[in-house]
Amino acid sequence: MELDDEVCLCFHVTQRKVLNFIRVEKPRRPAQLSECFGAGTGCGWCRTYLRHLFQEAASGGVLKADEPTAEDYARERSKYVRAGGGVPPPGATPIADA
Repeated sequence: MELDDEVCLCFHVTQRKVLNFIRVEKPRRPAQLSECFGAGTGCGWCRTYLRHLFQEAASGGVLKADEPTAEDYARERSKYVRAGGGVPPPGATPIADA
């Protein structure tokens, strides 16, 4: 994923916003990333990826090369929502066609 790709598809929060939030606000726990424009509080799909970003930043590491593409990430979220994993709020990025 690129810096300007959305991590939270429900509230349109980009990876860049999350990383800047981590850098500036220095959250102590991954759950505090919800203060970054509501990231992770919609359908819940992005919570695992938010934890990954938090852990990478906390360890001083860089993102690994095996990151999903934005298209794969959105496709997997669609599967998650269809399987009953969460309900996107109004205004969220629509789930992809099957």
